[in-house]
Amino acid sequence: MFSGLSAFPITPLKQDSIDEAAYGRLVRRLAAAGVDSIGALGSTGCYPYLSRAERARAAQLAVAHADGVPVMIGIGALRMRDVLELAEDAQKAGASAVLLAPVSYHALTSDEVYGLYDAVTRNLSIPLCVYDNPGTTRFTFSDELHGRIAQLPNVASIKIPGVPAEAAAATERVARLRALIPASVTIGVSGDWFGAAGMNAGCEAWYSVLGGLFPETTLAIARAASKEEATRLSERLRPYWDLIARHGGSLRVTATALEILGLVSGPCLPAPLQSLTGVDRDELAKLIATLELA
Repeated sequence: MFSGLSAFPITPLKQDSIDEAAYGRLVRRLAAAGVDSIGALGSTGCYPYLSRAERARAAQLAVAHADGVPVMIGIGALRMRDVLELAEDAQKAGASAVLLAPVSYHALTSDEVYGLYDAVTRNLSIPLCVYDNPGTTRFTFSDELHGRIAQLPNVASIKIPGVPAEAAAATERVARLRALIPASVTIGVSGDWFGAAGMNAGCEAWYSVLGGLFPETTLAIARAASKEEATRLSERLRPYWDLIARHGGSLRVTATALEILGLVSGPCLPAPLQSLTGVDRDELAKLIATLELA
């Protein structure tokens, strides 16, 4: 399950609770599109804003509606005790894997991060994907630390935050990390504007927010017949990537797109987060139509 397109849906809320009907529809939509796996409770899944009970319920719903597609559940939390409890909940829900970012308020050291993954992997019966997301966690993995963690039991993949824009540099970056980790551990790229470049550079997986929103569009890039075709399809979406950059990431844009398409009811984000309004919302609606994303 740690290759191909892993689609990450939002966790929509309604009146401050999980909108279970909408969430089920979103997950079924991904399964029907033929994604290779589904990543529930990632950053766009708003996991830090949900209680343990809400996260356990979201995990249950994702597995129940995935129609046999493997589901990976995010288990990141500030305290190791909570991470271990969330890992237990994910396994009880029938998850095929878990995704763990080193969440912190006080900056973590490399030894603390290694200790976190060491403790969690020793208590797992399913695979784990390392979530390297410095933009959110403010922790930067070294390749050497990735190499140490990749040796731990049950570590199956590393979700890196992107690759250099230049093709040769991207290939070198992936190769450098590949040399330090076991062959059994895959490398997956995130940051959707890096998706084509990452897979062209040798990443086995694309962990994609766009895949959780427009799966057919993302699958076309992930399964393109050539590197050139993948790059062309990705570059076609440049106005969309630029819009995401202007709004500080994918979350608000994704939530707004789902509202525009009628797939969720607004507001669907946990307060104080808000979807786009006014001219920004109008611009997104025009992009969806112009780029034929829906």
